[in-house]
Amino acid sequence: MSVKPTKAMVLAAGFGLRMRPLTEKMPKPLVPVAGQPLLDHVLDKLDQAGVSEAVVNVHYLPDQIINHVAPRQHPRVIISDERDEVLGTGGGVVKALPLLGDAPFFHVNSDTLWIDGVRSNLARLAENFDPARMDILLLMAPTATSIGYSGRGDYGMMADGALRKRRENQVVPFVYAGAAIMSPSIFAGAPKGEFSLTKMFDRANEQERLFGLRLDGVWMHVGTPDAVHAAEEAFLESVA
Repeated sequence: MSVKPTKAMVLAAGFGLRMRPLTEKMPKPLVPVAGQPLLDHVLDKLDQAGVSEAVVNVHYLPDQIINHVAPRQHPRVIISDERDEVLGTGGGVVKALPLLGDAPFFHVNSDTLWIDGVRSNLARLAENFDPARMDILLLMAPTATSIGYSGRGDYGMMADGALRKRRENQVVPFVYAGAAIMSPSIFAGAPKGEFSLTKMFDRANEQERLFGLRLDGVWMHVGTPDAVHAAEEAFLESVA
């Protein structure tokens, strides 16, 4: 069984501290890569995947993001205003749940960037999300072929897609690529206020309802100014 999410949550409220000095006067989602802001890369992919409404949360330099997305129609952008509070990646989703509805939705970090392979990875997520078996399906990038990533990975992945969280001293082959499909039900009883979305990942993992899908294409970890240049080179190579 697959789903076809028509709504998405886009996290755009972060301070982008590691991206300084680019983010001293500009929010990270508006940092341009390969000719357009990171946020537009994400919104374009959501539009191509059939999303009609994207909830975008804002906190740091919020007016710049609000003004930037105001003219956009596809998808239509709804702002979840967090300028008076810091809610974290999890608390931001909880606040936006009334806008997202009861059906599974796409969840995408505004600073995630990837080049699709033969097919849209968001469409592949929708085809592989089975609400009977899973609460969260994460797009997982192989660490060996990712650009700008030098960490130890996040999860190991079983043959059926079930994820196993990396232990403290372990190295695993997959890193979360910043895109997922989630069922709103996983947030029942979620903490109030600020908390990390990884709490929900851990909850789903404990219930054996956290799964992953291997990204088809190239994922870029755009966390620092230097990584912007590496990402742009990858884009140039992809169209060469």
